[in-house]
Amino acid sequence: MGGEEEVKLLGAWGSPFSWRVEAALKMKGVEYEYIDEDLMNCPKSSLLLQHNPVSKKIPVLVHDGKPIAESLVILEYIDEAWNDRPVILLPRDPHDRAVARFWAKFMDEKCAPALWRSCRRVGMERENAFGEACALLSVLEAELKDKQKRFFGGDTVGFVDIAGNFIGYWIGVIQEVAGVRLLTPDKFPVLCKWSEDFQNSPIIRENLPPREQLFAFFKARFERKRKTLSPAATRL
Repeated sequence: MGGEEEVKLLGAWGSPFSWRVEAALKMKGVEYEYIDEDLMNCPKSSLLLQHNPVSKKIPVLVHDGKPIAESLVILEYIDEAWNDRPVILLPRDPHDRAVARFWAKFMDEKCAPALWRSCRRVGMERENAFGEACALLSVLEAELKDKQKRFFGGDTVGFVDIAGNFIGYWIGVIQEVAGVRLLTPDKFPVLCKWSEDFQNSPIIRENLPPREQLFAFFKARFERKRKTLSPAATRL
């Protein structure tokens, strides 16, 4: 790609979806301007509405004036747009690429929502969500164990690992805030080892949000949510 290209990222601190894009850009060595969106601010910024008028959500990558939305779509775009860089996010084999997309979608549409519910719900709803989350994590545990590799993509961090960042880092902080023990070494030793290796991978480690700040961020968010609900509410 040319040296005069313009790359901007509309993101939000503390968002695992925004962080995915930052991680991919840094792994590829792409210089970019980061523009932080206040997720608590209403209405949305004019810049966000201009570049993502459909879902009005972050992250949005703007490459030479052209916006791309949805984090997984952006990851694929980054891999294709800067395919001359040494780091490859998605496998080049068509079947392996399809498999990677499958697991990324599984993590986004199945695992992350169940994990989030298991930390935010209370009573029977939390118990049901906890059971669902454990079942889904067991599927990932088996998949990673069968591969006998450090990461889902092989020996280095790739597309699926970045897509699984909510499991690899965020959920550890959120379950601590919520007082839930879900993803633990006794239950999921392979996934926990993957999470440790993921966090310790050089570029990942250098750019993860500090745990203490992320803890404070979600604690404040949970407390704010509690205050908006009636005493009879069943969700945090």
